[in-house]
Amino acid sequence: MAEIDAMQVAQLVREEIARRRLSRQQLADQAKISLSTLEKALAGKRPFTLATIIRIEEALNCTLRPQNDMMAGNGELAPFYLGSYSHEGIKWIEGRYLTIRPSFSNPDEIFTYVIDIRWNAAMSYLEFAEKKRVDANFQQSGRVSMPNLSGHIYLVTNDNGQYRLMVLGRPTIQGSMLGILTTLQVGQGTQLVPVASPVALVKYDQLEEPAIGQVRSSSPQHSEYRAMVDGVSNKDYARFYG
Repeated sequence: MAEIDAMQVAQLVREEIARRRLSRQQLADQAKISLSTLEKALAGKRPFTLATIIRIEEALNCTLRPQNDMMAGNGELAPFYLGSYSHEGIKWIEGRYLTIRPSFSNPDEIFTYVIDIRWNAAMSYLEFAEKKRVDANFQQSGRVSMPNLSGHIYLVTNDNGQYRLMVLGRPTIQGSMLGILTTLQVGQGTQLVPVASPVALVKYDQLEEPAIGQVRSSSPQHSEYRAMVDGVSNKDYARFYG
């Protein structure tokens, strides 16, 4: 394993805490480590153990350790496992999007929130982060995979081995991306149930009055958003069988 630079790891962790607006206690809880362990490591009073780094990586869904040449990007080229795309070649996808999908609680309604996609220069890949969700506890973030073989765009969340995935087609002439979302929905009690739905990502600055949250049928944006969601199947961006 490549040598771990404790100071570099501490700096990356502090940057992620600030960017995500987490408290150290929140990170410690998510990583399942003690707050004392985290604070001493960040202060340089004790080294990061490999187990601690791995737990923090899983909690933040990012890489803190140096990777070998096969796995890591080179600053402008993403790792091979994300598609080996170049930053210059994918700048068109960076930006803010309104995410539009059917509401899981009421299929007649539409549910919307914001997704930001940006280049992480330190890790050499595209990353995304959900924002402005009315159910903020379920906001997710992750990495963007863009392999040449399929021509599709994958937004992947890995939370301690629990995955959530968007598979999106290439953008329309307006820059919108349509596809399918697979995730987990809270069922009875503490049960989590796999669900799938059509989803559309629309450039935020192209919308005059974006509606956030539950968009009811009485809302002026409902018909427009419903047409976008229906376009996933109608325009063959994704197929639903059964």
